Formats: sequence, structure tokens, C-alpha cells
Amino acid sequence: MVSTVDLNTVAGLSELEAIARLKDEGYNELPSARSGSILLFVWETVQDPIFLLLVSGGIIYWILGDLQEALILLGFVFFITGISLYQEGKTEHALEALRDLSSPRALVIRDGERKRIAGREVVRGDVLVLAEGDRVPADAMVLSCTNFSTDESLLTGESLPVRKVAAAGTVEMARPGGDELPFVYSGTLVVQGQGIAQVQAVGAQTEMGKIGNALQKVKPEPTPLQQEMTRLVSRLFGIALLLCVAIVVIYGITRGDWLKGFLAGITLAMAILPNEFPVVVTIFLALGAWRISQKHVLARRASAVETLGSATLLCVDKTGTLTLNQMAVQQLFAYNYAENPHPYNLELHLRESLPETVHELVEFCILASQRDPFDPMEKAFKELGDRYLAHTEHLHDDWILLREYPLSPQLLAMSHVWQSADGKQYEIAAKGAPEAIADLCHFTPEQQTIMAAQVSEMANQGLRVLGVAKASLVDAPPPFLPPHPSLNPNHLPDEQHDFPFQFIGLVGLSDPVRPNVAAAIQECYTAGIRVVMITGDYPGTAQTIARQIGLMQMGAILTGAELDLMSDAELQQRIQSTNIFARAVPEQKLRLVNALKTKGEVVAMTGDGVNDAPALKSAQIGIAMGQRGTDVARESAALVLLDDDFSSIVQAVKLGRRIFDNLRKAMAYLIAIHIPIAGMSLIPVLFKLPLVLLPVHVAFLHLIIDPACSIVLEAEPAEATVMQRPPRHPKEPLFGRKTLGLAVLQGVGILAIVLVIFVVALYRRQGELDARALTFTTLILANLGLILSESSSSRLSLKILKSPNAALWWVIGGGLVFLAIVLYVPFLRQLFSFSFLHPIDLAICLGGGAIALLWFEQLKFLNRTQRVIKSKSGNSI
Repeated sequence: MVSTVDLNTVAGLSELEAIARLKDEGYNELPSARSGSILLFVWETVQDPIFLLLVSGGIIYWILGDLQEALILLGFVFFITGISLYQEGKTEHALEALRDLSSPRALVIRDGERKRIAGREVVRGDVLVLAEGDRVPADAMVLSCTNFSTDESLLTGESLPVRKVAAAGTVEMARPGGDELPFVYSGTLVVQGQGIAQVQAVGAQTEMGKIGNALQKVKPEPTPLQQEMTRLVSRLFGIALLLCVAIVVIYGITRGDWLKGFLAGITLAMAILPNEFPVVVTIFLALGAWRISQKHVLARRASAVETLGSATLLCVDKTGTLTLNQMAVQQLFAYNYAENPHPYNLELHLRESLPETVHELVEFCILASQRDPFDPMEKAFKELGDRYLAHTEHLHDDWILLREYPLSPQLLAMSHVWQSADGKQYEIAAKGAPEAIADLCHFTPEQQTIMAAQVSEMANQGLRVLGVAKASLVDAPPPFLPPHPSLNPNHLPDEQHDFPFQFIGLVGLSDPVRPNVAAAIQECYTAGIRVVMITGDYPGTAQTIARQIGLMQMGAILTGAELDLMSDAELQQRIQSTNIFARAVPEQKLRLVNALKTKGEVVAMTGDGVNDAPALKSAQIGIAMGQRGTDVARESAALVLLDDDFSSIVQAVKLGRRIFDNLRKAMAYLIAIHIPIAGMSLIPVLFKLPLVLLPVHVAFLHLIIDPACSIVLEAEPAEATVMQRPPRHPKEPLFGRKTLGLAVLQGVGILAIVLVIFVVALYRRQGELDARALTFTTLILANLGLILSESSSSRLSLKILKSPNAALWWVIGGGLVFLAIVLYVPFLRQLFSFSFLHPIDLAICLGGGAIALLWFEQLKFLNRTQRVIKSKSGNSI
């Protein structure tokens, strides 16, 4: 059924009206589940182990009568809470930006222009343009539709799609359910046809909103990395708790001072409790997804951020991803056996008018397209007609569309049935894949051979080739003749095949390659990533594009027809030596993805249509097109390419590698720095020495540790060699033996240095306060050196002074300033139980910090040397 409204007469809301309604009625979304987030954050902070330990330490100092120590610990509570609040705010800001991006897209008409906006910005009164594969963003009344059906099972439980009709005048919204209703509902899916609808209700006023806020209570599942971290933290927490209890008991029994024993236990707990680990993972994944979105790639699932760095193979469509998707008609081939025609090349006749021989071909290209086209090919046909056929009898703006026969997987062609303005003429225009048009025209084998040769010649020039055909009902058998001047659509046949089509000719369209694709392809090869092109175009077109973008062809091109004839075993054999698949239909993508996965590849697959959804779900990294993709594809994918540009995928892979590298640096840093803190909390108790670290000292260290691991190292730029190494194995743990070993060696090195300084200071100078001040200062300087060293996997150099990471210098500078204040402000020096440090003392501490930094750099040098030796010997790294 067809019911149309002239889109040229639909202006929709103005931008000013839309902004005013958005302000008055709010966003088109359900009420946020995170209302009162400040109170929620405060409650979560109160439950944080470090917060509880600091408060417990303050209470014990208060019981001991040391009010100053109690107050300073409470002061650190506010400092650490402030850092946590900053981290939480930064993460929440990133998540809010991602929520805006991930809101379903909606195509609306505002000020007479089509405009793609976030679904949450749709307001009451907006005019929606809906097509197959779209998710309806709001409850709306249908103004116009063509073969329009939606899946409302989400609201009604009905398993079958329901047909929609256009509203006759203004009607009240009714409840969902049943056929022939002029309403569509928020959250439902368009499964067939196109429609124009006007929004009647948004947000909580929609049928979806009335159901309740159940969807807001659904929490995303933790990623594999978060699950690994949960297991690790659970084990470390148990070990830490046992050690803390043991320290309290040992101190209490051996020294008879249970309150100070509790302080020693609290200090050790603050030193070794792994509470930062899950926080860091959450922050890195959230901010990583936000950073990727800055490269025009939306991460819909956090797991995609983890997997990106492991991608070994990119399967990409040609049109719009490798090319600009800006079609232009380049060749017209008007079919005529008697005259043995040649293609008419528009590029060679730019200043000339079109010859009469191709006028009919252009006319029926336009008739087979939407009147107000959105598809780039149909736009190209309209632009061609407006340029060359304006004010001729070949353009029919006043004709009436009676029926549309849509494209289907079985027949890659579409037809439009038109009635002339005077009601006396009925024309059917068809366009589609040349072989489908040949099928509609019932070509003989000889005709098919002639047409195939011409198609191949045009495809070899890199053109996308379409066939065009026409039929007139006046020439049809009697059942198709209208009994009345106004043809009843019910008298039209159900199948396109039933029309007496005549072949008109072929159209060749060019689509320029994106200028940055060739460089991105080469970057993939350097990074050890294989690139596979899957296209519906002819092998000649695919081969030409591959040459233009520098895609190295492996073996012969495999076509969709050949793919259907292959067994799974044959495909497994062939797929290793093939990287161009032509004339492939979307359904074949799933088979290709599964075959590649079986071979151990980590597959990133692009797609845009409804039929691409299974392949996008199956691929480890499904990538949907943000501009030309359907909502179904976007919902099935892990990533959404907001600009449909291949180079954005490569940038996302680069960022994925950077995120994992920085996360590994942060985790190694946490392990390394906790070893000397825990050691200097534990060793004095076991050997009946004066306590070096008290809760106030560990709290001070946390002022540096927390921002260092979650802000500084997260913001570190990618290593220069990040895209010059093979992909990371997807099952490689965050804490491999090498990572853990290096971190432990770094931590043990710091512990050895500060322990030597502590013991020498204690026995040579006979001063507990001197020993503590020297040890703590050395530990702080070694900690800052560790941050500098961890910020780069390569050798540290003066280039670090040009680091764009401002947070690095804020943390290092702030740490040094606070250390100076604590050492040289008498009140604070007394609270920290320090003595006055003289220049020679500072020189000793600086020497210890410098030795620690040299130790870190030597470890990096040895690690890099070992990695080079392994790579030369052919072993995996």
C-alpha cells in the first residue's frame, strides 16, 4: 500500500521551536537512574576501604589523646575524597558524552531540511523520516507510508510485524497492537518500507515510558578485564586482611601496646589493600571509550575497548567506508542491438547537452528512485536530471506513485509504479543489479553474454554498475488493465516478474576513494593487521579500488556465487589466501566471519544494513556505520563509526592499543609502589624496629598514587611504536609473568634503597625522627621517579620535558611542593614525626631517588633487548 505526502511541502518544526520545546518538556528519554548522583558518590566514598581506615586511624589517635594527628588524618580524608570526586566527575562526564552519542539516531525534517539528530533530542511535533531498519525514537502518527510495517513485540508480545497506514486527518493516539493503525511507537523497529510520521509523545509520556523504568535498572555486564580484576582483588584482599590481623596480634603480644598495634595494622592495610585496582580499570575503560569517540568511533560496549588492540583482521565494505559515498553518474549505456552502442562518458562531454539517445535511460533512473532521495545513487540520478533534463518531458514531478516493489535478497532490484497526472498513462520503472534486471527482462543467454561483457568493461574502470528497465501497463495483458481511469493498486501484480519489462540500459557511477585510506591501509600492514574488502560490486570494480588504495591482493578474487558453491572445509582453505570478496551479499558476511574466527583471527567487521546484524554480532568487533547504517546494525555492533571513514577504524585500533598499554603501566606502577610501602610497614614490626610509616604517611602517598595511576598514566600519549608491532593476543592477561616480574623488581629495588637508608640513618645517627624523614623523603622521590619511568616504555630522555601530558607535571610538581611544606613547616613536620633535613640529608635522598630511577631504566633496557632478540628469533612476544 502507498500513501504519500509531498515531502517538499513538509517543513517540520523550526530549530527555534524545537529548542523551546526541548527546554520546556525535557529530553526524549526515561528518567535517569542516577538522580542524586552526588549523594550516591558520597555513600560509595564512605564505603571505600581507605576512607574507613583513615577514619579508624583518626579515632585511635583521638583515643590516644593525639588530637593533631586525628585532625590531620581527617584532613587527608577530604583531600583523597576530592581526588576521587575529580576522577568520578571526569569519568561521569565522559560517560555522559558517550550516552549522547549512543542515543539512537533520528532523521527529522526541520525548517524544511532533513537532519540527523540524537534520538533524545526529538521533541513533540517533530516530523520523522523512517525506513527499514530504523528504531522508532518516539510515539508518532503516520502521515505517509509505503509498504510500512513495524515490529511491536517489545510492547505487545506479538511475534509478527504489523502493517501501518497513513492517518486520515488528526486522530488521537491509540494503544499498540493490530494491523492498519496509523501510529508507531517508541522503541519499536521498522521492518519494511518507509514512512513519514509526526511525533505525538516523548520520554516518559510514550507507551515505552508508561511501562516503567525497568530498562534503567538493567546494569551492563562486567567486561572480561573487569572480571579478571575482580578475581585478583578478591584474592589480594583476603591475603591483605590476614597480614593485617597478624601484624596487630604480633605487635600487641611482643610490645604490649594494642592500640599502636592497631595503628600498625591500619598502616599495612592502607599500604597493601588493592582498592585502586578495580577503580583504575573502570576509569580507563570509560575514559578510553570517550577518547575513542573523539576519533569519530562510538564504543557501545566497554569490551570493545579491550578487544581493539587485539584485532588481527579488518573486514570492510567498499562503499562509504573506503570511498566517499558521493556518487556521480559517469557513464550511460543506452541499450540497442541494431546500433551496437558505446557508453556515453559524461566526463568527456561536460559542456555539452545529453544526446537524445540517453534521455529515456536517465528518465527511468529517476522514476525508479525516491522522489526526495536520500540514497547517494538516487541523489546522483536526480542531480543529473535537474542539470540536463530540466523543462523537458522526461521529468515528471506531477506523477503519482501507486506502488513500490522493494529490493529483496532474492531479487536485487526495485520497481516503482507511476500514474501520469492525467490518469491515462501507467509506467513501471525498475533499477538494480544488472543480472537482476536481466532476469526481469527475461534475457536470452546471448543477451546475457553481451550485457555481461559491457558490465565487466565498465566495472573494470572502477564504476558501480546498475541496470534499468521499464514497462507500460497499456502493453500488458488484460488482467493488468485498469477498469477505471483511476487505477486501483489492488489490480497490480504481487511480483515484479509479472510486468513485461524492457531493458533500457546500464548506468555507471563513480565514487571517489577517501584521500586518507591508502595511508591507513599501510598503517594496518605495519601494525600486522590484515585488511579484507567485501563488496557487492563486480570483481573488476573491486580490483580497481584495491589498486587505488594500495590493498595488496592475495590470490584470486572470490565472488559470492563461488562462495555458495564451497564447502566449509574449502572455504577454510581459500580464506587464508583471499582478501577481496566481490558480488557478496550481506548474508554471506556471517559465514566469512565464522570462517575467519575458526582460523584464529580476531575479526573487526563493518556493516550497515539489517542483514549485516548477524555478522556484526558474531565478529569480535562489530563496526556499524553511523551515517548510512540502520539502527539494527548499530545495536548489533560493538562500535559505531560516526563518520563512516575507514581511517577512523585504524585510529580506534591505535587508541585501543594505547589504552591497554597505559592500563598495564598503571597496574605495574600500583604493584611496584605498594611493595616498598608494604615492606616498610611490615619489616619494622617483625624486627622490633621503630615504625617508619604511620597512617598519615600512607595517606600522603595516596595523594600522589591515586592521581598518578588514574589520571597521569591514563592521559599518556601512545608510544611511537604502538602501530609497529603485531596485535596483542586476546587471551593475554593484563598481568603476564613478564609484567608482574618487572613490577616486582621495580618495587623490590625501591624497598632495598629505602630500607638501607632507614637502617643506616637509624644506627649511625641514633635518631628515629631522622630515619623516618630520610626514608619517607627517599620513598616520595623514588615514587615520582617511578611515575616518570612508567610514563614511557622506551628509555627516558629529555624529550619527556616536552610531554603534552599536563597532569604528569601537576602531580610531580604538587608532590614536591607538598613534600617541602611537610619537611619545612614546623607544625606539619611535628605532625609527621620528622626531623629537620639539612642539605646533605636532601642530597642523600636525591641520590637514593636517582639510583631508583636508574634501576627502573636499566630494567626497561634489559626488557627491550630481550624483546628484540625474541623477535629476531621468530618467537612471539
